Amino acid sequence: MNTRKFRRGGAHTAVVQAATAALLLSLGPLYWSCETMADVASTGAQIAGALGVIDTETASAISKSSDAIGRALEEITPEQEYYIGRAVAANILDRYRIWNGDPALTKYLNEICSVMVINSPRPEIYSGYHVAILDSTEINAFATSGGHIFVTRGLIACADSEDALAAVIAHEIGHIQLQHSIKAIKNSRITNALLVTGTSAAGALGNDTIKELADVMDESVNEIISTLIDKGYSREQEFDADTAALALMAAAGYEPSSLLTMLRLLEQNQTGQSGGLTKTHPSPAQRITSAEQSVPKFKVPDTRSFRTERYSRIR
Repeated sequence: MNTRKFRRGGAHTAVVQAATAALLLSLGPLYWSCETMADVASTGAQIAGALGVIDTETASAISKSSDAIGRALEEITPEQEYYIGRAVAANILDRYRIWNGDPALTKYLNEICSVMVINSPRPEIYSGYHVAILDSTEINAFATSGGHIFVTRGLIACADSEDALAAVIAHEIGHIQLQHSIKAIKNSRITNALLVTGTSAAGALGNDTIKELADVMDESVNEIISTLIDKGYSREQEFDADTAALALMAAAGYEPSSLLTMLRLLEQNQTGQSGGLTKTHPSPAQRITSAEQSVPKFKVPDTRSFRTERYSRIR
């Protein structure tokens, strides 16, 4: 083999980059599901460099790219989930204000949350689950991967029982435990890795590249904000969060059918509303149709009467 044709050069570097990207993409599902493929690519590049098949600079670039892709395939840790969620929460609070007009009500909502979380498949996350009330008449609720749950005053006003409030909180816990918002970050981390793949072989690693990677993180947070407030989750994710809510409520002793009650209340109170859950979710009618199929699967003793007085005191 004539190794001279593998000498350094702008045109050749582009060819190597294209070939490397094509190889990685051709691995398809196997590549995306197995971190060891990145290790193989990295090791192979190092061996090729040592043998002189490719020059050491190109070998190093491919190795760095492979390492970046390997990192992108790693699971996001609970700590990372929290700090990403905290950044998202900060953005939400740029749009809404926390309402501290009734500390007892905030405490009450957190107690409801705690009862369901303790009996859930994921009772512990990095910094716990916390509910706060947003000072808005909009009918809406949000949750971040960091365990922050925000419920508007408008949505609380729609509820007619503790179990209805539990349904709202359970739905948001469902989004957290199913990691719906974090999926956007995972996609962006792959984009991040491909960015490094495209720049490292060109010798662009440095302050500019670090800035690009920081920008990717900012874009990821903005993508989550857009999903939560503007675009909304997919229908499937919303239906999955409702199903998770039914299981959470049943495990904590709440009446699962109260989710249907709450959805009907939302449907009645959303006439003429242009924002909130009307914009960011499937319609209450669609969610009712979906949830009605799952409610019969969850059988618990109806103990709602024991909570009526407690709800009346707090309201």
